[in-house]
Amino acid sequence: APSLSIATRTFSSAAAEESSSSSPRTLLTKNQNVHSNMALSKSWRNKPLFRRQGDVRFRTGLEAANLLVNEAKRRDAHETQFIQSVESTMACLSPIFERNPRYAFVAKQLMEPERFLQFRVPWLDDTGVIRMNRGYRIQYSSSLGPYYGSLHFGSHVNSNSIKSLGFDAVFSNGLTGYNVGAAVGGADINTLDKSEAEIQRFCQSYMTELVKYVGPDLDLPSMGMGVGEKEFGYLFGQYKRISIKSTSGGQPFLAANCPEAPGVGVVHYADEMMKDKGDTLEGKRCLIIGSGKVARSLAMKLLDFGAIPLTFSDASGFVYEPEGMDEAKLKTIDKIKDDRGALLGRYIIASTTAQFNDPASILDIPCDLCFPCAAMNDITEEAVTKLADNGCMAVIEGGKSTVTLEARSILKKRGLLYGPHTLTMTGSAIKNYLKPNAGDEAFAAEIARIYSDTKNTAKEFNARGDLYLGANISGFLRVANSMLAMGQYELIAQEMLVGIFLSKKMKVHIVIAELVIIDSQ
Repeated sequence: APSLSIATRTFSSAAAEESSSSSPRTLLTKNQNVHSNMALSKSWRNKPLFRRQGDVRFRTGLEAANLLVNEAKRRDAHETQFIQSVESTMACLSPIFERNPRYAFVAKQLMEPERFLQFRVPWLDDTGVIRMNRGYRIQYSSSLGPYYGSLHFGSHVNSNSIKSLGFDAVFSNGLTGYNVGAAVGGADINTLDKSEAEIQRFCQSYMTELVKYVGPDLDLPSMGMGVGEKEFGYLFGQYKRISIKSTSGGQPFLAANCPEAPGVGVVHYADEMMKDKGDTLEGKRCLIIGSGKVARSLAMKLLDFGAIPLTFSDASGFVYEPEGMDEAKLKTIDKIKDDRGALLGRYIIASTTAQFNDPASILDIPCDLCFPCAAMNDITEEAVTKLADNGCMAVIEGGKSTVTLEARSILKKRGLLYGPHTLTMTGSAIKNYLKPNAGDEAFAAEIARIYSDTKNTAKEFNARGDLYLGANISGFLRVANSMLAMGQYELIAQEMLVGIFLSKKMKVHIVIAELVIIDSQ
């Protein structure tokens, strides 16, 4: 097939010449289509973004963002947390839609997950009664690689929160630059009032259904709120009973490696933020909201940087050490919280200097840095105002979406630094990429790279210092460019086939004749 092979070689060599002559591609060059020419921009603006009750077009990036938010509200008005995620993210992406309208069509596609699984999880409690819970796994995007994301167990888990977390995970995982997709899962079970045997039976039932959709190189769950090393062990044990393949690349599937990675990552990002301002973490008084594994590993790492953790909180209230907590006190809190369902109030017995629920609000405590590691939307406008009045200089998220959309605007107005969860909660993905034996230096180097990318992206889009905007844009561009590359490849292939088989009909007939002769021989 001479004509076909010649055309193929010509196309390949042209692509190679273009690749070799051009400068290295980055997220912010014309090669990656962030900047579009006027003709291309006009052609995409003339396309309807939606075709419902007439064609709906947009003229500006902000108008495109508003159209996308309104569409999310129309379809999922009851999912308030998801709507909040879409609103805050689209506000960040509007400058991209302005520069290249084609990205608005990609964003429209990203608002819908690839797959959303909801299933019943029946299990037997200690009294012999069959209990029922809902299990979830949202496989949001696999454009960059296999699905990867956390599992959360808690009474707060529902389809609304899972969809919101899954949407945010697309940009957070994309930001790292690794070949991983985005997924989130969990179940609406309260693990704090269950026995160990009940948790084991629940995890086995949950995995019995989930095993159909997860596995090495397909979907890689990680630890999240209410899912620690014990729960992961129960899940993996059941997975191994059902599935033959339980490893990939020599690394066990569902391995509970380095559970402290998310908390350690948050501290490293805080360190980068301080260095960016010509400051350090040393001597900083740190307010920690929450007492889960992220909060506790974060506090332990703060000690390494010379910072002073002051507080922890849970459902019973909060404990406050006016002079700070040392390693011995943190180990005491670790021991208390490792008992399932134990509350922080027990710490008062072990410490003579601790204050319990004094002052009335944890936000009344003067601090330099605040690390919210608890529930979603925990930090409101009023909370930010209190923190600012008490001398806080930065709010760095140690949990998913702990700061509300309105609170972010107050942070900016009051001049407080903000470390968004899209950036700070990438520690687990980084550790998974580096493998367990990687040291803290390699971990810190990766965080410095990601922080630098985020900062440079914010600067490129005229939002110097806005890490939330920079993180969302960087993550979106990596995912969107991957999706467009797949579409562009299909388009190029179509054009090449049309050029060969339509414009050179005579040669094609010769090729077919030659193939027939060869086959007969």
